[in-house]
Amino acid sequence: MNTIVDAEKIEFLLNDKSVPSSGDVYSVIEKAKKLKGLSLEDVSILINAGNEGIAFDEILTAAQEVKETCFGKRIVLFAPLYLTSECINNCLYCGFSKDNKETARNTLSKDEVIREAGYLEKMGFNRLLLVAGESPKSSSIEKIEETVRAIYDHTDVRIVHVNAAPMTLENLKRLKKSGIGVYQVFQETYHEETYQKVHASGPKRDYQKRLQALDLAMEAGLDDVGIGALLGLYDWRFEVMAVVSHATHLFRKYDAWPHTISVPRLQPAVGSPILSPPYEVTDRDFKLICAIYRLAVPTAGVVVSTREPEALRDEVLKCGVSQISAGSRTDPGGYSQDDEHYDASQFKTNDHRSLEEMVEHIAKSGDLPSLCTSCYRVGRTGPVFTDSVSHEEMARYCLPNSLLTLKEFTLDHANGSRKLCEAVIEKNISNIEDEKLRKATVKKLADIEQGKRDLFF
Repeated sequence: MNTIVDAEKIEFLLNDKSVPSSGDVYSVIEKAKKLKGLSLEDVSILINAGNEGIAFDEILTAAQEVKETCFGKRIVLFAPLYLTSECINNCLYCGFSKDNKETARNTLSKDEVIREAGYLEKMGFNRLLLVAGESPKSSSIEKIEETVRAIYDHTDVRIVHVNAAPMTLENLKRLKKSGIGVYQVFQETYHEETYQKVHASGPKRDYQKRLQALDLAMEAGLDDVGIGALLGLYDWRFEVMAVVSHATHLFRKYDAWPHTISVPRLQPAVGSPILSPPYEVTDRDFKLICAIYRLAVPTAGVVVSTREPEALRDEVLKCGVSQISAGSRTDPGGYSQDDEHYDASQFKTNDHRSLEEMVEHIAKSGDLPSLCTSCYRVGRTGPVFTDSVSHEEMARYCLPNSLLTLKEFTLDHANGSRKLCEAVIEKNISNIEDEKLRKATVKKLADIEQGKRDLFF
């Protein structure tokens, strides 16, 4: 039996077609509110209830309540930076697939990386997600180290996360030493038979190696890891339960839930053999999935990208989602170009709003835009982060740190949203319950007004 994902147990639970009672659902919701996670049996109840329309709205509402207990009103914003579209794998859903003759390949030089990161910095981003296809030359550990170092040395970007192929223990230790934040490896699909079908050739075809990649990362000291399944390659119900199983494995073995769970749906890519999802994931399903991830893995950042359309992204911000990208380009070098080049992109994006437009929307919706990076830099990572969030202590930091980064954004980057942002800051200062912390926050806000930057708790 696989100790990371128990496929037999998942299939057994999925084959149980019994309709849960509303009492069953409410019992699971109350359990989730204790912030200790959910079992696969609990997740099965939520899936079946959602499919039958039982307490659907209540599930979404509970997910948002759990999110706000953990992190308050803050919504973290970030952007991906693609390093290379060179890849030695043949993934049938990806624009970077090795045998894709229609894609325009590109690998950024050091100077181009600095230029791209500089564009994102000027927009107001403090955190970037470095993404790379798998290539011994174009995305080697040396290349990634050089890239991370260049971003830190030549821009004011404060944290770089990395989404890259599985690495050896030695290389993971080097990655840790480079100062990255989260290390992501998505399984894509946890259904092994489907995995073999959609990964036609290349090292990524090794299902077990990829599944064990984050255990190795944790052992190398990278205690903030990110997981996810590409929804639409197989039955989403199986994938959701497998993601929760993977998260539970990491928690039990390392005392830390995954730092992030990404929720991507399959989108078309130029030259990709799979242009539409083999398994449908409706917008309604998507909202339920986001909510279940929040309830089952309460401390994780539930992340939604610009794969999704504008209206749906706005909706899921009220379903437990806590992190969202903005203004994204999925082609290497894309930020310094006027138009998005789909023939060079990993996939098609559907929400083209800028960072400021997203800040404005989040603020108007009653939530709090955040560009904070403090946890990675003060040691609130891995087990420490998990423990702090699960004991309802993290929101104490999230609110003031969000206000401080929003103040920076307002002064340095905001155009039409400046008055709105100032009003949001003023309103939320009074929501800091601890008087000492509130006074310290007011002092730091004044310091930022006078020119200081990168202040945090």
